[in-house]
Amino acid sequence: MARILITSAIPYINGIKHLGNLVGSQLPADLYARYMRARGHEVLFLCATDEHGTPAELAAAKAGKPVAEYCAEMWAVQDELGRGFRLSFDHFGRSSSPQNHRLTQHFAGKLAEAGLIEEVTEKQVYSIADGRFLPDRYIEGTCPNCGYDKARGDQCENCTKQLDPTDLIEPRSAISGSTELEVRETKHLYLRQSAMRGELRDWINSKTDWPILTTSIAKKWLDDGDGLQDRGITRDLDWGIPVKKGDADWPGMEGKVFYVWFDAPIEYIACAAEWVEAGKGPGSEKGWERWWRTDKGAEDVRYVQFMGKDNVPFHTLSFPATILGSGEPWKLVDYIKSFNYLNYDGGQFSTSQGRGVFMDQALEILPPDYWRWWLLSHAPETSDSEFTWEGFQQDVNKDLADVLGNFVSRITKFCRSKFGETVPEGGGYGPQEAALIADLEGRLRRYEAHMDAIDIRKAAAELRAIWVAGNEYLQSAAPWTAFKEDPERAAAITRFALNLIPFYAGLSAPFIPDAAAAMAEAMDVELAWPESAETALAALPGSHPFTVPDVMFTKIADEAREDWATRFAGTRG
Repeated sequence: MARILITSAIPYINGIKHLGNLVGSQLPADLYARYMRARGHEVLFLCATDEHGTPAELAAAKAGKPVAEYCAEMWAVQDELGRGFRLSFDHFGRSSSPQNHRLTQHFAGKLAEAGLIEEVTEKQVYSIADGRFLPDRYIEGTCPNCGYDKARGDQCENCTKQLDPTDLIEPRSAISGSTELEVRETKHLYLRQSAMRGELRDWINSKTDWPILTTSIAKKWLDDGDGLQDRGITRDLDWGIPVKKGDADWPGMEGKVFYVWFDAPIEYIACAAEWVEAGKGPGSEKGWERWWRTDKGAEDVRYVQFMGKDNVPFHTLSFPATILGSGEPWKLVDYIKSFNYLNYDGGQFSTSQGRGVFMDQALEILPPDYWRWWLLSHAPETSDSEFTWEGFQQDVNKDLADVLGNFVSRITKFCRSKFGETVPEGGGYGPQEAALIADLEGRLRRYEAHMDAIDIRKAAAELRAIWVAGNEYLQSAAPWTAFKEDPERAAAITRFALNLIPFYAGLSAPFIPDAAAAMAEAMDVELAWPESAETALAALPGSHPFTVPDVMFTKIADEAREDWATRFAGTRG
């Protein structure tokens, strides 16, 4: 049994996330966590809300609420939506937690001791109209790299280039829209990332199994232009983690907070501490350091991160610089699964512009399995992918309703009509069953290999092929025809086909957990990962009871698709 630590990029607190955010981090992380648990491994799956920085302050101001109150309310909303999509976090934490305050201040102190923190007098944008400095996201303007006119002061959402507020063309205040800005001096702390360049390069070069998308972005940021730059880790804000060296005050930094990019990744570690202190779930009583410190047991942990490509630079360079620079034995990530973008119907999903289908809206119109299956089977792994209502309708109707749902319905209803609601006895298996067992054994191993490698689209395609194989068998063996001439043969076919249902349930649970649970419940079995196709397809003996489940997947009608396409054509209100 292995120990697997899994984190997905922590979402900003500023509002409900869209489906592109979901498939870019949390959903594939959940797929992997569910699969690893099913294979018997010890898993700790962590996520949290990213609650500091300008997004939180701006969103709270827009909502007319104190920022702490706003963050608490939105954490509850995001937590509920995660449950709605069946995201199986062991803990869903908050970057504003006391644990993250302590750890962030601890890391800052260790980095200072190592000579990796520098105090810099710099020039920042000051808004005369707002009467305050405007850090990063409080400033919007045109990106000097790609010309995008809604670039933020820290990064362009369009081309992902890292920016400073003073880089923007025609900058304006994100608070008031005022262009009455001037540059003034202020003091801040900088993390000397450039001093870690060689160590980071060696570490990245050692990761020969990482996806090309991950390594290409990391090396580009490491070497392009002047290479890895030193970066400010403090801001002139009211909301955030106060600047301290461990427990001690930091002279000259009074009234400042740590910059969100510095404290947010540390929340991955703090989240485990939150989990333990909350006493949540098996294993929490053993402590959190066994997951995060290699001198406390984490040397045998495999740590896997999931994120969109825009988050890769911070997780391959900045956060590792913090970990390595501390000089302490913290666990570094072993594998980073990164994703391209999911686009929406000819354009882009965008939280800031409210474009696309958001998580709450999706659950209002369809159950989570519909979304989970489509999003994962179209995960943007090697290139951007696109959501269209026509494609969504077609794939859901074909894969879930016509293939999987139809198989379960046909065989259970047939058995009930001819043999009752117990698995029929009698008859023996023949060449058809032997051939299918051999085929499914090979497919099972390929499916496991794809899941182990986190090749999500390949895994989904193999799972779909496993479902199709059962349908093809049922159509070819035709128990309804055999029953007229050879009831014993019909009984054997029916028994074999019924055994496919718990087999499908176990394999499908990481993708579509609700449907998998319904299949297992209908067949009166526990969900389990099959050791082999042969043993799995002989698991239900004759006379084993079952029930005919309700319709598992209702087809999406053209009228509904057209209505949704119209409803979600504009921006979110």
